[in-house]
Amino acid sequence: MDGIHARFLIEWPGFALDVDLQLPGSGVTVLFGPSGCGKTTLLRSLAGLERPALGTLTVNGETWQDANTWVPPHQRAIGYVFQEASLFPHLTVRGNLQYGMKRSTQAPADVGHVIDLLGIRALLERRPDRLSGGERQRVGIARALAVNPRLLLMDEPLAALDHARKQEILPYLDRLQKELRMPVVYVTHSPDEVARLAHHLVVLEHGKAVASGTLSDTLSRVDLPLKLGEDTGVVIEATVGDIDRQWQLARLDFDGGALWARDHGLPPGTPVRVRVLARDVSLAREEPGRSSIQNLMQGRIERIADDESPGLALVRVRIGACALLARVTRRALADLALGEGDASWVQVKSVALAR
Repeated sequence: MDGIHARFLIEWPGFALDVDLQLPGSGVTVLFGPSGCGKTTLLRSLAGLERPALGTLTVNGETWQDANTWVPPHQRAIGYVFQEASLFPHLTVRGNLQYGMKRSTQAPADVGHVIDLLGIRALLERRPDRLSGGERQRVGIARALAVNPRLLLMDEPLAALDHARKQEILPYLDRLQKELRMPVVYVTHSPDEVARLAHHLVVLEHGKAVASGTLSDTLSRVDLPLKLGEDTGVVIEATVGDIDRQWQLARLDFDGGALWARDHGLPPGTPVRVRVLARDVSLAREEPGRSSIQNLMQGRIERIADDESPGLALVRVRIGACALLARVTRRALADLALGEGDASWVQVKSVALAR
């Protein structure tokens, strides 16, 4: 059976992790939530570094843990990437990769492909003290992949990097999630990393999974228990359509409509992720006239829920197969006499490419 089934109960003084999750057997599952919610504890439990009072773990049909089975950490076919690369300082990059391969219980991976995938071929004879932070982390990821894992665990791999180094390494993570066939479980508290990398999203709060599902379905929930504030919004899978070269804009087509955004030089047909924040979406009862907001679509209101402020509402609007969230005042909804089930015009002030 494909997929990951993880059931863990860990009780410590002042904290408990109690989760029962069914995760996809491929792609990137992101564990998201504030500090102290249990993300790293869950990741360590998957690795076998924590032994829960109650635990069941199967990975793509193979049982690693249940009432009668316990596969120790060194025998689990995992790769683990920490916040810090933790490379051996006396070994070159090549030596660090070879060390990881020697300790693997799996057949070795195609290391040449891993080296090229992460762009580290020119670094192989360097020692860690001659690498930048982003380069060290890429080598750490390569070392985790060199053991040919069946499950890759990544614990906030960008947290120790500055903005420039994060932007350097994110394209490599994009390539990994597109090319790897193994499941990846990725810990972060960054909404930007969620939008860019996740296929499946698990939201943790106080040791419990308060939401779990596909990225688009989970982010478009108006009842998401963990409030995201200014980062509330959705991610839409789209394709670059027409290019308006005069105004340097690109039309991003999705199932239900299209959005104009800044032209990033991507050719038509390129799949992209589009992030639309709720604060940039407005609603109208009638078709608006000429406006500087040129992303205009028709939709239907599915849900209206309370927002973090009592004067605000979070509105989910269905547009074709996709949904947008709009953050509007309660007074505006009353003035427009808009309610669940009503048709509405939707204006989107700005969008951003997540990748």
